[in-house]
Amino acid sequence: MPSSLSVYFHIPFCLRKCPYCDFYSVAGEQEHIDAYVAALERQLASPKAGGFQADETCSSVFFGGGTPSLMTPFQVGRLLDAVARRFGFTEDAEITLEANPGTVTPEKLAGWRAAGVNRLSLGAQSFDDRYLAALGRIHSAADITQSVRWARKAGFANLSLDIIFGLAGQDLRDFGEQLRRALDFAPQHLSLYGLGIEEGTPFGALEAQGACLTADEEAWADMYLAAHELLTKHGFVHYEISNYALAGCECRHNLRYWRRGTSLGIGAGAHGFNAQGYGARYAVPADWRGYIRGETMPVEIESFGRRQAMAETLYLGLRTAEGVSCAEFEERFGVTPGKEFARALELGGDHIETHDGRLRMRLSGWLVYDALIERFL
Repeated sequence: MPSSLSVYFHIPFCLRKCPYCDFYSVAGEQEHIDAYVAALERQLASPKAGGFQADETCSSVFFGGGTPSLMTPFQVGRLLDAVARRFGFTEDAEITLEANPGTVTPEKLAGWRAAGVNRLSLGAQSFDDRYLAALGRIHSAADITQSVRWARKAGFANLSLDIIFGLAGQDLRDFGEQLRRALDFAPQHLSLYGLGIEEGTPFGALEAQGACLTADEEAWADMYLAAHELLTKHGFVHYEISNYALAGCECRHNLRYWRRGTSLGIGAGAHGFNAQGYGARYAVPADWRGYIRGETMPVEIESFGRRQAMAETLYLGLRTAEGVSCAEFEERFGVTPGKEFARALELGGDHIETHDGRLRMRLSGWLVYDALIERFL
């Protein structure tokens, strides 16, 4: 099979920045989106669009942010046309757009679908207005219902919902009701994220002042395990730590990240990866004004040696249910994971297993993933 690449567009504009978010974004500057789209086209057309030369065919595009759903269908279409001119698309290319309820309309949804977007990732986060308010979201639970109906009517057969759990005061019964409401929408994909408090965010400042914003570790673990039990019973595959999908609906764009495939990062604050050799990561400076003026270029932020590449192959692969093929690892690096990382695997104990020639993390390991993976790094 010929190699392919992914393209990630970072759209940093928001109506209002959520207090938990540490992704690069700005609020109240959406009148500059058209100029920003022109800058995205300019970077994409350059010989080293992602900081390096890449000529493969594009198999996935992901519009992330920020709030990509602030873009018009015409702007989205311009960017997809630019990708088609620069690389062309594989026949079954996956094209995802992140959308926030409260920023979509029937006309926008129909226009994005007509432009070529075939996967919608809706930032629902919660189906309870109390939690939506606590998270600083601009939409209501009713907005989610309306957005899903519009999306289905517009022809989106591949729908993903984002849900945040582990808020202070949230219990297992409440979270179970959240999941059941999500299932009522018959999504093809669900991303479940435990609320994390990041330094430099408003929530980070509140926590530093003594505020309790998240559930305790035991409640978090109970919710995580309950989600696995309920969703797998409903036919979802728990294919990555935080992600569930119906068979065949796994997010191919994100799988490329976890498999260390080539991905171009386009836009201020975007990150990309060059899979040649042992790999290198690139980033575009997080400065949307300078980006529009053409003053910023992708820069290399990390170049991998053999040992680093081996560790990251395991680090990312163990996030996924497919794990890491021991044969492919040995073919790539000339050594088996069991030999190179014997001590780390021993310390991982029953949390890590080898089955059918693949190294995998058990569900119990995903609960303590960060602690386990430190031993490989």
